Amino acid sequence: MSYTAPLKDMLFDLQHLANIDAIALIPGFEDAGFDTAQAVLEECAKFNEGVLAPLNWEGDKNPTSWKDGVVTATPGFKDAYQQFTQGGWQGLQHPVDFGGQGLPKTIGAFCGEMQQSANMSFALCPLLSDGAIEALLTAGSDELKSVYLEKLVSGAWTGTMNLTEPQAGSDLAAVRTRAEPQGDGSYKVFGTKIFITWGEHDMAENIVHLVLARVQGAPEGVKGISLFVVPKFLVNANGTLGARNDVQCVSIEHKMGIKASPTAVLQFGDHGGAVGYLVGEENRGLEYMFIMMNAARYGVGVQGIAISERSYQQAVQFARERVQSRPVDASAPTGAAIIHHPDVRRMLMTMRAVTEGCRALASVSAAAYDAAHCHPDAEVRKQNQAFYEFMVPLIKGFSTEMSLEVTSLGVQVHGGMGFIEETGAAQYYRDAKILTIYEGTTAIQANDLVGRKTARDGGQTAKGLAAQIAVTEGELAVSATPAALSVAKRLAAAREAFVEVVEFMAANAKARPVAVYAGSVPYLMLAGNLMAGWQMARSLLVAQQQLAAGVDAGFMQAKIVTAQFYAEHIMSRVSCLRDSIVQGADSATALSIDAF
Repeated sequence: MSYTAPLKDMLFDLQHLANIDAIALIPGFEDAGFDTAQAVLEECAKFNEGVLAPLNWEGDKNPTSWKDGVVTATPGFKDAYQQFTQGGWQGLQHPVDFGGQGLPKTIGAFCGEMQQSANMSFALCPLLSDGAIEALLTAGSDELKSVYLEKLVSGAWTGTMNLTEPQAGSDLAAVRTRAEPQGDGSYKVFGTKIFITWGEHDMAENIVHLVLARVQGAPEGVKGISLFVVPKFLVNANGTLGARNDVQCVSIEHKMGIKASPTAVLQFGDHGGAVGYLVGEENRGLEYMFIMMNAARYGVGVQGIAISERSYQQAVQFARERVQSRPVDASAPTGAAIIHHPDVRRMLMTMRAVTEGCRALASVSAAAYDAAHCHPDAEVRKQNQAFYEFMVPLIKGFSTEMSLEVTSLGVQVHGGMGFIEETGAAQYYRDAKILTIYEGTTAIQANDLVGRKTARDGGQTAKGLAAQIAVTEGELAVSATPAALSVAKRLAAAREAFVEVVEFMAANAKARPVAVYAGSVPYLMLAGNLMAGWQMARSLLVAQQQLAAGVDAGFMQAKIVTAQFYAEHIMSRVSCLRDSIVQGADSATALSIDAF
């Protein structure tokens, strides 16, 4: 159950797909070229392999506990968190002005993957803090920034996101938590929030809750929601911690996975009101919270990649060691390690190809984020923002859905031993399930893809991406190797299916919304599959060039084979999805509700 960071694959993506040296040309990122990135990733790997990974199984066996409002982390977590903050890992991609290192997301995303692979329950805590930091950087007043950001960036304090209530899951229009203005500019907050990840714990000095609530007299629905900072401990004028605020953890959930991550029920205002401070303007809370949510959605997509990598590594190790049956080609006279059996090889290749494809997609999207936020050319920023926004629901939705397939295959490779908890394979499967649910279910990501990212502009952004994919097809054709031609054939078929579905979505979103949204998740899976496959096609082209130049022949040959497998076994699923969306839209909702 050990973990080894896949540095070679990460550095390949960083250099050749995300083009980190181009990011280093952007003002502010001058010191963040490939050499810096490699040094950071190597150091990050040491920490995650040596400190966080050994605690992963312990967290599953000995979850975080709650007693009388006090939440105690799994043994070893508190010390690991201190090492995490002392290493400066929380502030890796946050501004130098607030104590961070100011590195691009292109580097930070890979560090995040390592953390999530090593110990997903632990890594959820800094992931939520990252989102809180981004929200305050974007919408917080100078006063809020001066009080909270440096502590959050250092990791001395952690952050949370408080949306969900017992009666309001994904429907934030139903939020009832209320905020009453006080004469000094503060507010008193009253209400209950559920499913709050790391909402209470003993690892940090303070917890900064970002809470959605309604101010008295606010409009109904989502237009009347505001965002507040509600700290666990109030902060004195000199920056020291003061009295305990009126927010209490009344319980934590008992879950099928990520057991060491406390999922809290928080009660605000039972003893006179929790003191809160408005972020930005009243009634714009959902807008601000979406900054945090989009950061978290990308991060959850990376979690899907991370848990897939961990599951894959363990499956390969087991398949090399487990001896069962003679090979079907009689290449060995007696039993052989199961990695020699064709179906085991197929499963391992599926796990490997999906993980590498999703990682590649996440890396180029992180680079687009950096360019969208920091590039000096406004048009470049605009183009990269459109690219990144289109990719976020795919990274979140496709990567997490595929992580269920990968971790299920991980159990299957182990056979009966995979069903036994002591092997550890089942933990990855259980941990992965939450990824398709929190920060917006796959259907919510798909609705965003259909409504905001496809129908709103008549499919123009999607078709622009298809045009870029066609360029890659041309490059594969020029290469003309058997592997390149095979990938080009499948990539072209997938692109054509994608365009057909985009046109169907854009043409019918208003006239036939039920039919369109019945196919929204298949559309997301189709688009995610294609975009990851596109990056694998780009990887193949680079690997062929590197192989011809004599660079790391073993790795490059494996990359070519994996890209071809992705095209022939994963991307080939796209045409079936196209048919179900375009031709099967009506049958999805044809059965009467009473007949279920």
